[in-house]
Amino acid sequence: MAGLRLGPLLRYVDGPPSVPDPSAASSATVWIEATRPCAAEVRCADGAGGTARTFQVAGHHYALIPVTGLTAGTETAYEVFLDGTRVWPPPDSRFPPSVIRLPMDEEGGLRVSFGSCRWAAPPAGESDPVGPDALHGLAARIAADPAAARPDVLLLLGDQVYADEVSDATRERIRARRGLADPPGAEVADFEEYTWLYDESWGDPEVRWLLSTVPTCMVFDDHDVIDDWNTSAAWLADMRATPWWRERILSGLMSYWVYQHLGNLSPAELAADPLHTAVCAQPDGTDALRAFACRADADPASVRWSYRRDFGRTRLLMVDSRAARVLAEDGRAMLDPDEAAWLRDQVLDGPGSYDHLLIGTSLPWLLPPLVHDAEAWNAALCRGERGARWARFGEKLRRAADLEHWAAFPGSFAALAGLLAEAGTGPAAPASVLVLSGDVHHAYVAEPRWREGPGPDARVLQLTCSPVHNSIPLSIRVGFRFGWSTVARAVGRRLARHGRCAPAPVDWRKLGGPWFGNQLMSLELRGRSARLRLEQARGNDVLTTVTESDLVPGGS
Repeated sequence: MAGLRLGPLLRYVDGPPSVPDPSAASSATVWIEATRPCAAEVRCADGAGGTARTFQVAGHHYALIPVTGLTAGTETAYEVFLDGTRVWPPPDSRFPPSVIRLPMDEEGGLRVSFGSCRWAAPPAGESDPVGPDALHGLAARIAADPAAARPDVLLLLGDQVYADEVSDATRERIRARRGLADPPGAEVADFEEYTWLYDESWGDPEVRWLLSTVPTCMVFDDHDVIDDWNTSAAWLADMRATPWWRERILSGLMSYWVYQHLGNLSPAELAADPLHTAVCAQPDGTDALRAFACRADADPASVRWSYRRDFGRTRLLMVDSRAARVLAEDGRAMLDPDEAAWLRDQVLDGPGSYDHLLIGTSLPWLLPPLVHDAEAWNAALCRGERGARWARFGEKLRRAADLEHWAAFPGSFAALAGLLAEAGTGPAAPASVLVLSGDVHHAYVAEPRWREGPGPDARVLQLTCSPVHNSIPLSIRVGFRFGWSTVARAVGRRLARHGRCAPAPVDWRKLGGPWFGNQLMSLELRGRSARLRLEQARGNDVLTTVTESDLVPGGS
């Protein structure tokens, strides 16, 4: 009999329509991993539902089940059946029923929570070396009062798993399977070991229930593959020279497609996706998926991981800032030309059709000023601005200090600044343009000011929030606090002059933070208003509000 190995995860859910219609038909997708080939079915309490056959990759069995017949603005409980036998919810579940909630508000109201960087929480009863998990806190709150306000969508902005920093339990599984003497040692080596990471992270009871009842959008960052993934052309050449890298990158891309990327797509996009069709049409889709991963590794510009979601009057663009990079020193870019053109097209599509533009990118666009200037200076050194010796030093420093955010791609930084200004200017401008990021293991709010002209009409902000469940050394905390200071700005200017760096098109100020801890940020978007809340995880699975403020007051 088929069993449920992992899931269900509620992934795609239709957002509120731009013109509310209580009779509008809506859809959702539910992801599962089963223990054997089977027919997977979702049955909703209101009669909606859907079915899908599992597909096979490397001996594992998955399904993404399109759920149709849903009604906008409603909520319905659902169950999962495999070959006709109910497998979710478990008979002994201590949680409320999993539901598919389709928000609909006459003003386009939307609640969005986001964060990044989550180590799997240890099993119940074991001490947690990095403190309480923010997702546990969110699960506890929703379970305690299912009727209360909850996120309409949860954005996971990278490092959903750590392929290069595994738990003690996973380390022992690796030791038993292949030993630790040969590279990559106590790191993930192949697809099978990637599945262990997802088992550990998403099999956690609180997180498993949370992901079954709150829709998620995901994008990768470096640790989903390896720390500093695609830092530079020299870094990539060094990795490709190792005997283990090829299997690691192919397995990383394959597992990301299965576990994260598929669920980002709507049912219509799934139906039109040739890879999904090919994988599902074969008894074993491993070869088709591996060929796709080979192409994505050899020619990153041939694959698009970025995607768009429209939630009524809110547009979300989730941007790949890892695999889409151009790494040649004479043409470094965060996004390849096709990806940059795609982003521009999505931002400018339908002027006046959205009130809020959310750009999700795992790496912050605006950093503490000293960090920004250090990265721009380092980029100048690496491209030879101060000669070959400085370039060699710059490459070593880039890898040692993780100098590879948007600031390390000055042309891309400036291009994004220009695009945000263009999107936020004019009579059809939205009320807010918000860049949502993680990665840096703390939270802050920063506001740019354009050096030329009056700047955009929309409120433009960088909102950074991480980690969901991780840690940061005291020395790094001190460094990030110092990075915003007046003295740090002066040091940064000296570095920029040494690197002969062109001035950035914006400067910026910190409006809040830095805040440290396991945390989630949330936005409440209603009409043209936007409100922000930051919450940190405390003991006993409690989320405590750290700060709350109006980003765009009601009626603005």
